[in-house]
Formats: sequence, C-alpha cells, structure tokens
Amino acid sequence: MTRKYFGTDGVRGLVGQAPITPEFIMRLGYAAGMTLVAHDSLPAGDHPGVLIGKDTRISGYMLEAALEAGFAAAGVDVMLCGPMPTPAVAYLTRALRLQAGVVISASHNPFQDNGVKFFSAQGLKLPDTIEQEIERRLDEPMQCMASSSLGRARRIDDAAGRYIEFCKSTFPNDLDLRGLKIAIDCAHGAAYHIAPKVLHELGAEVVAIGDAPNGFNINDGVGATAPKALQQKVLEAGADIGIAIDGDGDRLVMVDAKGEIYDGDRLLYVIARHRVKQPVKQHGAVALTGIAGTLMTNLGLEHALQRLGIACGRAKVGDRYVLEMMQQRGWILGGENSGHIICLDRHTTGDAIIAALQVLAALRSNGANETLAQACADVTLYPQKLINVRIKAGFDWAADATISAAVHSAEKALDGKGRVLLRPSGTEPLLRVMVEGEAAVEVLQHAEAIAAVVSAAITRA
Repeated sequence: MTRKYFGTDGVRGLVGQAPITPEFIMRLGYAAGMTLVAHDSLPAGDHPGVLIGKDTRISGYMLEAALEAGFAAAGVDVMLCGPMPTPAVAYLTRALRLQAGVVISASHNPFQDNGVKFFSAQGLKLPDTIEQEIERRLDEPMQCMASSSLGRARRIDDAAGRYIEFCKSTFPNDLDLRGLKIAIDCAHGAAYHIAPKVLHELGAEVVAIGDAPNGFNINDGVGATAPKALQQKVLEAGADIGIAIDGDGDRLVMVDAKGEIYDGDRLLYVIARHRVKQPVKQHGAVALTGIAGTLMTNLGLEHALQRLGIACGRAKVGDRYVLEMMQQRGWILGGENSGHIICLDRHTTGDAIIAALQVLAALRSNGANETLAQACADVTLYPQKLINVRIKAGFDWAADATISAAVHSAEKALDGKGRVLLRPSGTEPLLRVMVEGEAAVEVLQHAEAIAAVVSAAITRA
C-alpha cells in the first residue's frame, strides 16, 4: 500500500496547510484511536490509553487539542505531558503501560512546520501495517462513540522528573560529571527543562543556551542543526565540552573545548570504542559486533570500526531504517552522521541526552579524562561533497547510460579509496549526488562532473 499521509517519520508539513490542519489532525487522532480500539485486548470496560507530548512550537497547543478530541471521540483515554522530548514520550509510554505514544513535533524544522508521529506500546515506531490501517481509516467518515464510551483526558504532572531519572539511570553508577563545565544548547525545544537538569544532577557545572522557548524560536540559530551558537558559548564560557540537541531531543552534536564540532559519525565511534573494550557484563554492556550506519556514513568511520573488529552496515537514510537493521542483525548501536544515535541497550529509540551521556561515560571511564579529540584520534573522516540536482517528475536517472558512465568513471578514478552515491530525496524532486574520497579537491571535481552530467540528461529528457 502506498503511503498517502505518513512519511518516514510520521505526518509533517506547514501548519495551516494540509495535512497539518486542526480538522485533519482531529481525524488522525480518531483514526489512530479506532485502530487502537480494534486491536484492544484490555479487560472489558477498560479504554486504550495514549500519551501525547509535544515540542515548544506555538502550534502545539492547537494540534494537541485536536488530537485529544479525536482520540476521545474514538473512546481512547489521553494523558498529556506537555513539552517533552520525543524519546521521553517513547519511554513514558512503556513506563505507564499505555497502548501508544504520540509526539507533536517537526524535529529540527522551523516553528512554522509541525507534525505528528507515533510510538507503539513498546516505545518503537509503529509498524507499517498499523500506519497503513490508520491511513485507511482516515478515508472513512469520522463518527463518535456514545457518550458513555468516550475517552477521558488528564495531565501527568511528574513526567519531566520521571524522564530525568531515566536518563540518569543510563549513566554508570560509579561515574559522575563533577569537575566538568558543560555548555548545553537545547534549541529552545522540548528538552529545555530536561537536559540541563540531567547534567547538573550528575555533578556538572552547566551553562545553558537555547533554554528559553517562546513558541517561535525553536531551532532558530541554535541547536544541533546550528552548532555555531554552541561553539561560541563553549569558547566564551571556557567550557570543557559542549552538547547541542535539536528541537525534539533526538539529534546530537558535540563540541570540544577548542570549539571543534563532532558529528554523529565520530560520536558513534567514541561510544563503540568504549563499548568494545568493556567486559560484556560491565555496566550492563552487551557484546558489540556491528554498528548500523546509513548510506551517508563516512567511509573513515567504517575503516576505523574495522580496525576495532566491528562490522559496519549501511541502511537507507533515516533513523527508522537504522533501527530496522539493528533489530534484524541483533546489534545494539547505530546512528547517522546527522546525530541520530540509537543505543538499544539503553533505550528503544534515538535519544540525544542518553547518547551524550554515553559519550561522556566513555571519556571518563577507568579514571581517565579523555578529550573528544583524543577519543577520536584513530578516526579520519573523508571529505564529502553533496550536490542536489533538481530533476523532473518521473525521470529515470538510474536507467540513463550517461549518468551510469559518469559514476563508473569517478569510481574507477577513486580506485577503492572513495565512493559515489546517488539517491533521490524523499521529500523534494531532487537527486542527491554525493562523492567521498581522500582528497577534497578530487572529491569536488567528481561531484561537480557527475552533477553536470545529471543536469544535461534531465535537459535532454
């Protein structure tokens, strides 16, 4: 079944335009609620329950009310936790033994956008079959349960405290953050009242920015997608390390004391290097045999992992696909260079705060106080060049002989010391041309040459 509304991470768009309108979101809540009711195995008289969390966008109030109405009409009880990171909703859904969790967020997008994504009772992204059933019900008329069967709503007052304690529980009991000055950028997003407290309660001196949301400033020049603000704060405050997360709290970038940025690839390496050295039973560790990356994972990381005896798999771009590969192969660690890092032995989904704590634990383990630079000394990331080429709808770039020849020519010149990747955008009419190799100048030349061939092929088509 072709997806009509759901993308790889729920339903998302510009607020006020379909599908992010109050009427549609109410119908979405109703359709999701009726799907829960249909799969309900609760005792007679009990209602399915869902948790609704959101980030700090002004539109969250409107969409929260619409979702609540839709679920209640379907006979589903609703618990509201207010602004809360996406991974917090996944955790609390499991902890409260609810049937589903819902997050109102557009992640790292600007405040004008918003979206809705779902978690199962196990704190995982919904299976495709359930999303397809919700989409089918969206095309049916919306009705309403009898008054005696309507759902109720209540607010959870201790959600933040519960999640703070959960985050802290993923940090080794025999370690702390005393003596560290940490700058944290919360992107004026959902973790603004969570992340600084977690670090402070573990003993760090905390300097926070991006912690004053007003409904309009989420991700605006701050957070994991705009790390320059964190770089400046680390240098200005003389911090030992900096942590930047995105608007919904599932993406991580870090900065060292000198202001150098560390992306998801290098942070994955720091965690993997630490885990592979630990006895399997120490700190609840699980044997690390492989890591799930994506098609965009840097070749330098793959080579560094190979030197540690760790396999590196490449899933399609998107944390959903990374998680699928991890589950299929029984791996506990995976992520993207964009900063989505999943530690399945700590949580069921990507979590910026928990990933940052795993990095900090690695730096401070065994009495050491390593820097990020020291921990990443064996990783040399290859230069990458990404060029987006606008294509026509229906253009079969994969079947074009001139494009295939250009790719083959570049791969032959790279001689096994680089790679070429062409992939269509999932949201725009773009073909992404990526070349990676040891020499930046050569990488740029090959990327521009292939992009030019693609453009010429489109013109001919």
